[in-house]
This record gives sequence, structure tokens and C-alpha cells, in this order.
Amino acid sequence: MKILVTANLVPFIEGGAELHIAGVVRALQDAGHNVQLLRLPFRFSPEADITRAMAHASSLDLVQPNGISIDQIISLQFPGYGIAHPDHRVWVMHQHRAVYELYDAAKAPPALTELRKQVIAFDRAALSRANMVFANSQRVAERLRLFNGIESTPLYHPPAGVETFRCAPALPYVFFPSRLETLKRQHLLIEAARLMRSKLKIILAGDGGQRDALSALVDRYGVRERVAFIGHISEEEKRAFYANALAVVFPPFDEDYGYITLEAMLSSKAVLTCTDSGGPLEFVRHEDTGWIEEPDALALATRLDWIAAHPKEVADAGLRGREAYLRADISWSRVADALVQRLN
Repeated sequence: MKILVTANLVPFIEGGAELHIAGVVRALQDAGHNVQLLRLPFRFSPEADITRAMAHASSLDLVQPNGISIDQIISLQFPGYGIAHPDHRVWVMHQHRAVYELYDAAKAPPALTELRKQVIAFDRAALSRANMVFANSQRVAERLRLFNGIESTPLYHPPAGVETFRCAPALPYVFFPSRLETLKRQHLLIEAARLMRSKLKIILAGDGGQRDALSALVDRYGVRERVAFIGHISEEEKRAFYANALAVVFPPFDEDYGYITLEAMLSSKAVLTCTDSGGPLEFVRHEDTGWIEEPDALALATRLDWIAAHPKEVADAGLRGREAYLRADISWSRVADALVQRLN
């Protein structure tokens, strides 16, 4: 089949979305389909640009561009799923979060409040027209049901380089690789560091808009010897840090999916996450494959000290995590089969 995959293009911002998009295209090509990727330029602000992006997506006629018939469109992101096609499948990575679960009516300016009405109406109409709707995770499916009344099927996919993750003897540190951004909540670990009694080290990999603020927080609390920022690292270096970590910490707020959880499980490392972390809760089982604590500095500090004092139990939890990942049978071939399955 000739399949067009649609996604956004946000210049010079890279993360899990880029890996997801590339993985979809590659999986469909491996399944024997003729696949092309259409990237629609997207800006998160101002609100008027988002309104124009919705109008542009809705105006596109891709049934037979230039006389070439497209058999199927698979859209991954807002607002690309507004494109009309007789066989349109949508796999929602996440919606425009600023007008959904991150929206605060008490603080929102009038322009954002108006945009919220437009986006909700757009999503409800576009997703209702789709032939199939999948969600990146159970958490994303819950949001679609809550905010839009749209039913969807969770469809899990593996992180990049599944076969390259490994486990090595643990060293006395926990690892957290992620963009340094507010929603990832590295600040919780820094706040926990000043309450810890053990000598366990916290290693934060990645860069982002909160780097200076987080570094200042480390200095304010005097925990520079406990918390290390190692900046951007290569994929090979990331796998090495996973391999030698005692455990992995991933405490974001309401994450959509979270490759970090799966990468940790593939590395046979237990995961410490929080009760409101969203996607990771679909994989972490408390006191089995990891720990789920309140998003509170003292609760995290107490658990981190426990992890430092119980390396054998922590290692066993990591092994159970890898076994759980393998049982889940998460693969790109399963994703491709689900996306192109015949309509009833």
C-alpha cells in the first residue's frame, strides 16, 4: 500500500517524538509498504499560529495529490490528524497538552482560553472522523475519553535500539536521563538529596530550559557532592549509565508514555516513579519491578536511602522488570500490523 504518515516538524527540538516517528515509518516499510512522511511545521506559540496550523491541516486534500492515489494516512500528532482521507488512522502520541491536562483556568490568559475551545472542538471533530484511533498509552487513552469522549486503543511501541541495552554490576548511583524541563521534575530529586542519609549519587543526564535553575537549586541546598549534571550524552554512553546504575529514577508529572521506564526495564534496572507520573505507572509495579511514591521530597529521599541499603533486593526487582517487559511482547511489527489492519 501507499501510506502517508503525518507528523509535526518543530525545528531543532528533538526527543522521544523523533524516535517514535522514525520507528513508525521504518516498521511500515519493513512490512512491505510504500511509505512517505509528511512533516507539518508547528509552533507552540503564539495562539494565532496554532489556529492557523489547524486550518491548514483541515484544508489539505491528500486523497489523490498530483494524480497519485494514497491508500491510507496514519497521523501521529495534532493538528495533522485534521487531514481528511477516506482511510485515515490516527495514533495519538499526545494532544496539545497546554489546553488539556496542563490548562489552569485561574491563570490562563484570554487567548489561551479561546484556543482551548477551538482545539477541543477540532480534536473532537477530527478524531470522530478517523477510521481507527489508537493512543500512545493507556494514559493518553484516558485523556481522550475524559476530554473528548473519544474511545481509543492503547498501542505500545519499543524504545530505539532494544537489542543494545544490557545490565552490568551496579555502582552506587541512580540514573535519570531526560530533558531538564519543569514537567520532568528533576527538582524533586534535588530536594530529596538534601534529606538523604546515604551516600547514593544522583546522576542527571540531558539538557534543557531548566538547567540554570536546577543548578542554582543544587547550590542553594549544598548538594553538589550528591547530584551530578552530565549534560548531553551519546546513546552508547546512556546505555552504559543504565547498565551500571543501581536503579533508575523517573518522576515526571503525567508523562504520556516514557521511554525511560522501558529502557530501564531492558537494562534490568528497577524504576522509582511517582503516583502522578502517568505513563510509567502502566509498567512499574510497586515493590515488584520498582517503587511508586508520592511526588514528595521526603518520600523520595526515604526510598532512595532504602535502595542504597538493599542492593540485592533492588537487583532482583530489576530482573523482574526485564521479565515483565519481555512478557508484554512490545514490538514494531505488532504496531505495524495494528495500524494497517483491515477495517471491519
